[in-house]
Amino acid sequence: MNLLSYETSQNMLDLLHVNDVRAQKVTLSNSLGRVLAEDIVAKYNDPQFPTASMDGYAVRYEDQELESIKILGDNPAGSDESRILKNGECIKTFTGSRMPQGSDTLIQIENVTVVDDTIIIDEKVSKNSSVRPIGEGYKAGDVLIKKGTKIGFVEIGVMAGLNKVMVSVALKPRVAVIATGSEVLDLGEESKNSSQIRSSNNYTLAALFEQAGAEVIQLGTVGDDKDSIMRTFENALSGADILVSTGGVSVGDYDFVKDIVPRLGAEVVYKGVAIKPGRHILVAQRGEKFVLALPGFAYSSTVTAILYVLPLIAKMLGRTHAYKMVAAKLSEDFSKRSKFTEFTACNVVVEDGEYFVNFEGKKVGSSAILTNMLHNSALMVTGEDDGDLSKGTFVNVILLESF
Repeated sequence: MNLLSYETSQNMLDLLHVNDVRAQKVTLSNSLGRVLAEDIVAKYNDPQFPTASMDGYAVRYEDQELESIKILGDNPAGSDESRILKNGECIKTFTGSRMPQGSDTLIQIENVTVVDDTIIIDEKVSKNSSVRPIGEGYKAGDVLIKKGTKIGFVEIGVMAGLNKVMVSVALKPRVAVIATGSEVLDLGEESKNSSQIRSSNNYTLAALFEQAGAEVIQLGTVGDDKDSIMRTFENALSGADILVSTGGVSVGDYDFVKDIVPRLGAEVVYKGVAIKPGRHILVAQRGEKFVLALPGFAYSSTVTAILYVLPLIAKMLGRTHAYKMVAAKLSEDFSKRSKFTEFTACNVVVEDGEYFVNFEGKKVGSSAILTNMLHNSALMVTGEDDGDLSKGTFVNVILLESF
């Protein structure tokens, strides 16, 4: 079996044509977790006028040399202050208030003593002290949030400050997920014999794809029957942008999926990549839709879903990257188990701003051990040309904390 290199498979995946991002308008309060389909551009400066950043007295800087300064009154936040300060005058001005015309400095309340209707300066301040200049936060025309950004709490706050009532977001790609195999039992299904196993793949992947911004069509499980698989796949492709299956892609007598995908009229982009786990992965395309057939073991299907399905979802959402990869230093020696590109579950620790990798609590075994990905784990990447690695070696790590 000829296997593509991991790098080649990723390049080919990146070259697959995906339609332009489809967008929809949603209210700001319903945009959390969605992906922006437009740049968010400031229409005005922030602030639009010099603004007090503390409570104090607005003065002319040079008036600090006077024995006392006359108080003209108060300037609460939100008031339309129109008075113009003259020499020897000040106005009590509060945080967020527009600085009165003629003033250029704010002396904090704790720096003065109030005597009748005047202030005596106990401690001088520098010019422009405690004054937010025009455009300190951003200037009109600045791109504040780029298209393709996943909206979080900060993005919500910034857009609220811009009075963004409706937001243009990418339409969620629809991903159908199904687990194949007569040995696989769906949740709640009664076991007929002890050799059957409980399905986790379709639930793991559904959660993964939802977290990545997709709308998931959960199809449950289907046994090793060609006609049943064919009908299920055909129905799924009628409503989904991406069909993801697990199981049935290896070389066994009951591995039907690899034969069924071409019968659906899908063009196989590639079958087999030199990776561990997941070398039997199949990627196919039918028109504007994609079929990805992943291995059946839980760890293997999850890793290949991250590597091959998430980039397609990201492209459909207009995002640049599907996940974050960082350089990290090995905290212990590592023994490579194959000649393929390997993706090994690991722990990542940050010390003094640097990433370190260890394998404490990670079991060495088959690619069925999904529990190796618990506890905020990451995936360490070692290439085909890598051998055993010594402590202190730098490696690439895919972070799994967010997608």
